[in-house]
Amino acid sequence: MRYEGNIYRPPSEAHSLIVQATIGCAHNKCTFCSMYKDKTFRARQVDDVIADLREARRTFGRIGRVFLADGDAIVLSTEKLLTILKEICESMPECERVSIYGTPQAVSRKSEDELKTLAEAGLEIVYIGAESGDDEVLLKVCKGATSDEIIDSIRKCEDAGLAASVTFISGLGGIEMSEQHAKGCARVITEARPAFAALLTLMLDPVAPMYLDLQTGAFEFMTPEQIAEETILLLENARPKTECVFRSNHASNYVPLKGTLPGDNDRLISALRTALAQGAFKDDYFRQL
Repeated sequence: MRYEGNIYRPPSEAHSLIVQATIGCAHNKCTFCSMYKDKTFRARQVDDVIADLREARRTFGRIGRVFLADGDAIVLSTEKLLTILKEICESMPECERVSIYGTPQAVSRKSEDELKTLAEAGLEIVYIGAESGDDEVLLKVCKGATSDEIIDSIRKCEDAGLAASVTFISGLGGIEMSEQHAKGCARVITEARPAFAALLTLMLDPVAPMYLDLQTGAFEFMTPEQIAEETILLLENARPKTECVFRSNHASNYVPLKGTLPGDNDRLISALRTALAQGAFKDDYFRQL
């Protein structure tokens, strides 16, 4: 198996076989992000990807899940992705799930028929980093997509039979834009109705361009109490008409939460209010990217 650079994956793919279909991220301009800064984006040769899959088949007795990396591997042509999915299906018939990273931009470039074909070929989950649902915040962090474009990409996946797992970053707008950031994230969840939504809390690696703003005082982290209030505002406004599995249990989060929206909104809000009343927040020492 070959893997170039640092390994990045969603928390839920901890036990998956991780295979690089691309190297790096095609966008790679988000100011909060330190991932893939050591890599120049390129698509891998499909033959090399298949060789890795076959080596994994020979090495491991059972492969239950496969995650196709790097940052937006769905940017590959549909033809190439179908070839990879066919190999997984044929050489790993026990595989229960194949998932992939996808930027809103890359997803938007796929037609509905292409996404349906990928779903029929075995692709199940597309991880989409929305980060925010507010256009001012998105522009400031150089996300490269508007909130409407993010909503459209999520709906496009869901309508094609692909589960969208969407990530938002608490505190990304700072104190000044906290309210609009929270309400924007809630709008994306409500209107796009993703199968999964997750919250991370902003932490900055020195490699991230936004780290300079932190050093100069142009940006400051929100306190755990402010993050909790922001999350409460998000949950008060996130009311999708279909069930959305919600998680805020990443290592970066101050308060672990899990439930299903909209049914568990009030319970999750109550948990946050309890944390505020008791000061029950994870110590920074135990938080990590």
